[in-house]
Amino acid sequence: MTTYRFTLLDAATAVVSVAILALAVWIALAGPTGPLPMHFGADGQPDRWGDRNELAGALGLMAVLGAGLGAGMGWYAAKAGDPARRRGLRFGQGVSLLAVGGSAAFMCASILGHVSNDQPLGVGWTIAGVGVLLAVIGAGLGRVAPNPFVGVRTPWTYKSRLAWDRSNRLAGRLMFWLGLAFMILGPVAPQPWGSYGLIAGIFVALGWSVLESWRVWRTDPNRQPF
Repeated sequence: MTTYRFTLLDAATAVVSVAILALAVWIALAGPTGPLPMHFGADGQPDRWGDRNELAGALGLMAVLGAGLGAGMGWYAAKAGDPARRRGLRFGQGVSLLAVGGSAAFMCASILGHVSNDQPLGVGWTIAGVGVLLAVIGAGLGRVAPNPFVGVRTPWTYKSRLAWDRSNRLAGRLMFWLGLAFMILGPVAPQPWGSYGLIAGIFVALGWSVLESWRVWRTDPNRQPF
């Protein structure tokens, strides 16, 4: 029987999930009562409005998602007999924590900052913030072990460990360099072309990584057949 050892990463996952949930409750009970921008166009202007209950609901779902991903990755890591695989799964847990926590913080800053008395962030600085998140996640993605939740999960990566390793390393590098580029270029890029470039770059990175998983699986002599 597997003995689960509660780690510092588990504690961080719990703290972040509870913090997001607490923020959701606070917004539902005491948040701004006026319309809130729930979606922004490429020019940085709101193109859909909602209310504080919608924002609170979205944050609540993110809290549940973060807790579920963290608990799932932690459980898989605890059951792993190979220390290398255990470390890889813990990297996946950390990536999921950064993705959910960073996305929640970024969403709140964008929405609440737009309705506060302060000057909201411009599109360029918003893109730079997304770049920071991409770079941090990309730095750890290449070390994530095979799992059902985090990483480049295609039919081919599940049939070839080599395809998993190479496609996730590629995705991590692409995300890191894409994030670094937009950290630097975001504030000075002409808009809306900067936003279009960010979206296009993400789609290229995803497509390239998926294609790499198929290419490596096809040439891997140890691949599993379908």
